[in-house]
Parts: sequence; structure tokens; C-alpha cells
Amino acid sequence: MSPADTGRVRAARRERHDNRPEKHDGKPEEYDGKPEVHAEPEAHDARPEAHDKPEEHETPDEHEMPEGYDKYAFEPFAVAVDLAVFTVREGLLQVLLVERGQAPWAGHRALPGGFVRPAESAESAARRELAEETGLAGALAEAVHLEQLATYSAPDRDPRMRVVSVAYTALVPDLPEPRGGGDAARADWVAPAAAGPLAFDHAQILADARLRIGAKLEYTCLATEFCPPRFTLGELQQVYETVWDTRLDRPNFRRKVLATPGFVEPVPGAARLTGGRGKPAALYRAGPATALHPPLLRPEGRP
Repeated sequence: MSPADTGRVRAARRERHDNRPEKHDGKPEEYDGKPEVHAEPEAHDARPEAHDKPEEHETPDEHEMPEGYDKYAFEPFAVAVDLAVFTVREGLLQVLLVERGQAPWAGHRALPGGFVRPAESAESAARRELAEETGLAGALAEAVHLEQLATYSAPDRDPRMRVVSVAYTALVPDLPEPRGGGDAARADWVAPAAAGPLAFDHAQILADARLRIGAKLEYTCLATEFCPPRFTLGELQQVYETVWDTRLDRPNFRRKVLATPGFVEPVPGAARLTGGRGKPAALYRAGPATALHPPLLRPEGRP
């Protein structure tokens, strides 16, 4: 080999040495002359991992009791209903009362009422007791418009146990004669002033109910329901005087009634003799209004 050939071989070796890949420790790796094989990249799994799944929230059970809740930790008490139902009979305001046939307060007058059963509402219990204790037909008891009055919850109002009463009231025309039933020995229409001592706290409920129905005549057209289909303003005034238990000034009452839109309507050409020496009184019928604007207020100083 000539010196020139020897130099070319040495130069090729140096070039090959310089191009070899280095190891991680910085030293050149031994080159074996085989082509480098590159591994295929791993396929990416598109499925979300377990922790990527949306959390599933359990729907809470509305009827599930909280853990550790003890419903017997509170002293039990009963819920009752009492009804103050009024009507106008023979020109007098009267309230429906029953005579209790069982203790406590056996033989005393009381408002109709009784205990609320586990599977009924207070209003349903009120209608059931109204039918059971007074003999009013079920359909009639269902038709009576009951208005919730107040809740009476004095701890000692009933000697048997703690009893909370939800009271209802109503002012209804044309109610029939009642009859006792259930635990009521009898039932009667009685003027509030002649009611006498009442069982439990029913005297207070009766007084509160009377105030409520008196107020209803101030802002509703309920009074016309106690009049015949055609009535005089004097007959309408008598309803107000009966419920309010007061005398009203006739000209002032007439002016207020006729100035209230939709309260009453005149019956064309109709009139009725009222027993006086004057001319026959004009007849009216109930108007389309259900509320009085402005209200027909009771005289000041009256309940």
C-alpha cells in the first residue's frame, strides 16, 4: 500500500469514528454496522381513565330520615279542627253549636269539630266533622265556603293532651235545621248572645269568628246572598245591621250602596210595598261585582 493509500484509509477511519452516536454517559457507542430500527409509537388510548368519568350523584330520597333522627324525641300532640258557621235566620244572626255527648265538657255547648286523621288535611277534617256532627248532607258540607280563621295552641286548652286546633269560619245563607251525630248529642242554631258558656276555648274562637264575618261584609258582596233574588235596599240594610249588631243611617247606607260600582242593579219597573205609608220601594238584584270598592265600613266604635 502506498503512502497515499494509507493516508486515505486513516482519514476514512477518523470520519467514521467521529460520526458514531454517543452513549448517555458521553462516550461513543460501538457501531455494529446494522441499520437503526425505530420502535413504532404506542397507540394513544382515547378512552378516558376511570378518574375521568363524570361523578354519578345519587338522588336523595325525600322520605329518607336523617341518620340518627329520633321522631320520638318530641312529645306527641294532636291536631284538631273547630268550625264557627253562621247564618241569618228569622232576622237574627245565628251560629251552629253542638252539645257534647262525651267527656270532657259533656253536656256543654261547643263548636262543631274533632281530631284530624293521619291521612287527611285540616280542611277535609273540617268538612267531615261538619257533616258528621250536624247532619248536614255531605254535598252541602262540601259546598260550604270555609275560611281558615286562626290556630289556637294554648298548652292547656284541652285537659286530655296537648291539642292544637285549626279554626274555620263561614257565613252561609239558607242552611237547613241540623241534627246531632258522632260524639255530638244534638246540634242547634243559636244566637251568639244566647250561646252561654262554651267548652274549651270556643268562646274565644266564636268571638274572633264573628269579627271576621263582620269584616267580610265590608269588602265583599256576601250580604246580597242573604236577600231574595229581588230585594229592597231596606232588606239589604237589615242584613248588615243583623251581622254587625248595630243600627245604620238609612240615607247614608243607601248613598254608599248605590255609589259602589257593581254592588246592586235596579230591576226596571219593579217595586214593592214595604208596609209604610210612602210609595213602594224600588227593587234591586245582586250586581256583577264580587268585591266592594270602596269598602262599606262599619260605623266607628263598633266591633
